[in-house]
Amino acid sequence: MPIRNSIARVTLLFCSFCPALHNVAAQESVNIVIQENGAEHTDTIVLPVSMTYPLDSLLNDWKAKTYIDLSKDCSTSTVNPQFSDSVYIDRLSRMPVIMEMPYNDIVRKFIDTYTGRLRTQVSFMLSACNFYMPIFEEALDAYNLPLELKYLPIIESALNPSAVSRAGASGLWQFMLSTGRLYGLESNSLVDERRDPIKATWAAARYLRDMYDIYKDWNLVIAAYNCGPGNINKAIRRAGGKTDYWAIYNYLPRETRGYVPAFIAANYVMTYYCKHNICPMETNIPQSTDTVLVNRNLHFEQIEDICHVPVEEIKSLNPQYKRNIVPGDSKPRTLRLPTEAISAFIDNQDTIYNHRSTELFKNRRIVSSVSSSSSKGNGKVTYYRIRRGDTLGGIAGRFGVTVRQLRKWNGLRNNNIRAGKRLKIYK
Repeated sequence: MPIRNSIARVTLLFCSFCPALHNVAAQESVNIVIQENGAEHTDTIVLPVSMTYPLDSLLNDWKAKTYIDLSKDCSTSTVNPQFSDSVYIDRLSRMPVIMEMPYNDIVRKFIDTYTGRLRTQVSFMLSACNFYMPIFEEALDAYNLPLELKYLPIIESALNPSAVSRAGASGLWQFMLSTGRLYGLESNSLVDERRDPIKATWAAARYLRDMYDIYKDWNLVIAAYNCGPGNINKAIRRAGGKTDYWAIYNYLPRETRGYVPAFIAANYVMTYYCKHNICPMETNIPQSTDTVLVNRNLHFEQIEDICHVPVEEIKSLNPQYKRNIVPGDSKPRTLRLPTEAISAFIDNQDTIYNHRSTELFKNRRIVSSVSSSSSKGNGKVTYYRIRRGDTLGGIAGRFGVTVRQLRKWNGLRNNNIRAGKRLKIYK
């Protein structure tokens, strides 16, 4: 079916919703009525999931709630100006890209979707670009890839870092578990690096480079990103060995048939949004962050209590840690914190690691090497007067004992202590 340059006349009709899974909005499908050479036939394309996310789910991310200001009117109009095909063709041709951006009726319908009923979502994504585009551009530039690929996560996840597909793909770049592991992204019960914007972006850049080395055609590369190289290879064989996206279009999975047109439309709308009376939501500048190396098990609540960084902020900065635990015992791991909290973390590491450790890691207990006589309170006794700001965990770490021992020796029911009181410590 020759779709390039609008040779076929196409009409898209929105169909009913499919059931929602994994807290992801249901996918829509579109019927395509193709009129060609006096004949008609109907096909169905499944829209990218990202085009079905409600705005509320996108704004639920901590970064969005904290830094995107909905109270300020960005003057996005409800009126979407209509343009002729020649205008769209001219604008696409003038975009500073090296990837092919053809125009046809399918691309036009996706542009109409973004600039029509998804206008508010586009306004959100324009604002969210401030968080993620510098990360995307750095990795793509390092691998000498087209920078227009930075809009691929708009199709994959609508820039929703917590997006999970019905097939189990996760994160901004929607890596499947097996592909993520193949590109060095760790996934286990505590860690899922597919959710890490930085690591996942660099893995995506390597994957895109590898796909281009195989296909030498960017439309096939981004189609392979959506449905996998196996499906692309099948479509090429069924099309008689043709290696042009539009030539194999009929043999692709339904969602992938809309994937490349949606990608072209996303590039268009992120470039020409002003022409459609869309403006970005107001974005406050995020505070600067830095990383520290963690080499012991650490819970986000320990950091919150001692460094006074809210757990929600720590989760947003470190989305790869699924259960608010950094498993530093298995290997050294990075932790991202606001810059002003870095010094507090470094200065109070022992206190932080020991604070509430028995409570927060009760399912990770180990047999203590302390002798039974010490546990019972025998040996040389030392008395320590509690100072303002002391914690039981910090005192335990200072004297090389456990919090449980301190509580037993001093008849404490919990970890609460008061300045001025004395603690009995056996050595």
